[in-house]
Amino acid sequence: MEFLDAALTVLGEEGRPLHWTVVQDLALRRGYLDPFAQRDIRKHLLAALARGVRDERVLRHGKGVFALAGTPPTPEGPKGMA
Repeated sequence: MEFLDAALTVLGEEGRPLHWTVVQDLALRRGYLDPFAQRDIRKHLLAALARGVRDERVLRHGKGVFALAGTPPTPEGPKGMA
């Protein structure tokens, strides 16, 4: 799966804004990204999220926090953030 597709899938499944580290962790745990077949996961995922923001498929909800376009911000903050 491509990096942007993996990010969009995770964000869609969770349905709320997530920090990019949570997106990365869930994509790896769910098998959407393979660290043995795909190198530089962090670099490529961040580039894919930036591309998604430019394409207006992803919204930035704060520093390092992303959501699918149309996902409202949550009052309690993004999942995975303390």
